[in-house]
Amino acid sequence: MMIKFFIPHRLEGEKIIMLTRRDPFIMLTRIASWVVVGILPLLFYWLLGDTLQSIFGGVTYQPILVLFTSLFYLYIWLFAFVSYVNYYLDVWIITNQRIIDMEQRGLFARIVSEQRLDKIQDITAESKGFFPTVLNYGEVYAQTAGEKERFVFKQVPEPYTIAKKLGDVVHDYKKAHLYTDNLRK
Repeated sequence: MMIKFFIPHRLEGEKIIMLTRRDPFIMLTRIASWVVVGILPLLFYWLLGDTLQSIFGGVTYQPILVLFTSLFYLYIWLFAFVSYVNYYLDVWIITNQRIIDMEQRGLFARIVSEQRLDKIQDITAESKGFFPTVLNYGEVYAQTAGEKERFVFKQVPEPYTIAKKLGDVVHDYKKAHLYTDNLRK
């Protein structure tokens, strides 16, 4: 299966082996938290609506309430959108030549790190906590000898499978390059 995805500075002959994002459960928890925050004003109005109307009374109460409620929901949509963008654009790519970490930080900031496979020294998978263990998501750490010492695949599904796959790709890469280097000598 050929995975099509834009890779910055694609190398010649480079093929995507695996592309992963955060576990969908992470996005569901963020959506659930924004839904809860969105329900709060309705609950607040339902519980204290009569009290607020008697305190503020008059004609100005209703337009002010509508204005602040509209602003509140506008911010809810904005923060929910930013959460989705951060979820969708955080991508970890394993190719046949390197690993790439694309991390979105807000709407207008993005960090892209990459490391060649021959620089990877150690791969560790970790799943801590109740939900990560039960739902099988966690972190994968790729220890490198480069400038960025540790690549972290954050909250990815099936971290042990990804670590195994990355280990196999690194092993195959090093074996192929060791063989070609020996042929050149």
